[in-house]
This record gives sequence, C-alpha cells and structure tokens, in this order.
Amino acid sequence: MVSYPHWQTVPLRWKDNDAYGHVNNVVHYSLMDTVINTFLVEQGGLDIETGAVIGLCVESQCRYHASVSFPGSLRIGLRVAHLGKSSVRYEIGMYSAADALVAEGHFVHVFVDRESRRPVPVEGKLRDALAALVTTGG
Repeated sequence: MVSYPHWQTVPLRWKDNDAYGHVNNVVHYSLMDTVINTFLVEQGGLDIETGAVIGLCVESQCRYHASVSFPGSLRIGLRVAHLGKSSVRYEIGMYSAADALVAEGHFVHVFVDRESRRPVPVEGKLRDALAALVTTGG
C-alpha cells in the first residue's frame, strides 16, 4: 500500500450506491473534498465559516480501480505532493476494508482572501499542518 501520513475512515451511505449497485463516481470526489477539508479544519485551523483565508479547488482528478458498495467504508489516505506559496496539491488513495485500492486522485487548492478572491500565502498553523503531509511519493 502507498504511504500516506494521514488516514481517515469514512462510512459509505445507502444513497452513495447508484442504479448499477456500486458507489457512484461523484461520491469519490465528495470524499476527497471531505477528507481534505476535515484535515484543514481540525489540524490546520482553517475557519471555513468566517476566516479571512479560504481554499478554492482549481483542479481535481480521480482514477477508479475497483467498485465498492454500501454497506461498508473506505480508508482514505492523504498526502501533499507539492506545497507552494499559495497552493497545495494533495494526493488521495481510497482503500476498501480489505486494503484493495479502490480509487486514487489529486486535488489542488489555491488559498485566497475570502473577500477579494486573490491568492494569499499559506502561513502559520495551516502551513505547518500541510508541511507535515509532504511526501516524495509512494
């Protein structure tokens, strides 16, 4: 299994299954967003409701390797492949309970001023939290 410094287990929900009986592809993107933002709020101190700085997704991608379905859960690994002055590229791996790779993707945030929507430097506790996830790859 690929190395990720942060892991979160997320339960699958009944509504995640589609007409074909497996978790629909859009759910994987939602799970990536959820795990990233949970980390940013809990570890990086990001105030998503009233903070001066917010993260905007400017790019995302997901590759699917295996189907999963409700009931169950996914173990989701998170790492940072690149931490720039105002942006970060996350890499995410989603694994079944049997440690089979289900999907892998990436997600790029640009941190901006909430009001002006102009890029701002990633600083302080947020930068420290993201730096702790930086890896050189799997």
